[in-house]
Amino acid sequence: MTLLQIIALIITLTALFSYANHRWVKLPTTIGVMVIALVMSLGLIILDLLGLGILGHTTEILEKLEFDEALMQVMLSFLLFAGALHINFEDLARQKWIIGILASVGVLLSTFLVGTTMHFVFQAIGVPIPYTYCLLFGSLIAPTDPIAVLGILKTADAPKSLETKVAGESLFNDGVAVVVFAVMFEIAVGGAEPSFGHIAVLFAEEALGGAALGLALGWLTYQMLKSVDHYSVEALLTLALVMGGYALASAIHVSGPIAMVVAGLLIGNHGRSFAMSDRTRQHLDTFWELNDEVLNALLFVLLGLEILVLKLHPDYVVAGLIAFVVVLGARFVSVGLPVQMMRRFREFTPGAVKVMTWGGLRGGISVALALSIPAAEAGDGQAAHARDLILTVTYVVVVLSILLQGLT
Repeated sequence: MTLLQIIALIITLTALFSYANHRWVKLPTTIGVMVIALVMSLGLIILDLLGLGILGHTTEILEKLEFDEALMQVMLSFLLFAGALHINFEDLARQKWIIGILASVGVLLSTFLVGTTMHFVFQAIGVPIPYTYCLLFGSLIAPTDPIAVLGILKTADAPKSLETKVAGESLFNDGVAVVVFAVMFEIAVGGAEPSFGHIAVLFAEEALGGAALGLALGWLTYQMLKSVDHYSVEALLTLALVMGGYALASAIHVSGPIAMVVAGLLIGNHGRSFAMSDRTRQHLDTFWELNDEVLNALLFVLLGLEILVLKLHPDYVVAGLIAFVVVLGARFVSVGLPVQMMRRFREFTPGAVKVMTWGGLRGGISVALALSIPAAEAGDGQAAHARDLILTVTYVVVVLSILLQGLT
């Protein structure tokens, strides 16, 4: 099949699953389509075990699509911009310290806690991998996924301050996590020993460079939006901002996700207030809400189908179930410590730590990062099966997070 045919097939499946969920299953759209895709995938696996060999062809189609590339290079820019577009900057500014600490210190603390604990867990159940690979897993599972979190928050009746903390943190912490992942990737896979200076430069290039690029492109687009009053032209300008801006960020090696969040915040607040007529604002909101909902549905269908490319070794699945508990525990600590320290200076919503712990969903970004880990050579000992183990464990944690945490 050609890439165009594969995309057409995935969109068709997404439409059918969305219809079935809306008509009969009646779960939140993102969770419902993922559940249906999971059930279909498990059905294909069972049919394959019964001798009806159709799994191989389906797996080839999914591998050709390259989920990690599709999410990280195409879908993520749209979803982050659309999410940031509707966050009030003043609400975000009021929560800036807790969001900043959770998106930086919280990610680093969670990476260390998860990586170290899972190192002993993997040894205990007989699937040991190098400690550096455990920290690599800790870095990719540490961030809460903005796509999953924002999708659920839309239907939750949470206090505004709490919603802003969860949404704001989830929008920013993936940029930090990608930097941490890149550093751990160099150590675990490349065998490098980066210095503190190297890490600091990498962080400055990715995070600060991404924020500066998003601010510059957002301001330029804002000036163009202010000079016209034609909703189709203005929609095209925001589309160019997202697609061109993300491509430019990749080309100059700065964080595309952070650039899109900053640009989305600028256009969603300053742009909506001073550069758009009521008619344009209405059309633009409709345009990006539709983009957001369609791409969210596509993403969660792909998540449900990705089980077909996993090596579901029983030990790996057991490790995934344990990892889900470990990740939740690390999330509780990495949220609870900063909140406890800041209680001296400000008030928090009752039960904030529990809600932010349980509301910290993992999603497609973690799976995409796990898929980007190359398979080690067979002679590399423990590292040889590290990718398959990390990918399976990550998938189990993400699915349980979306199903158990998302539905409750």
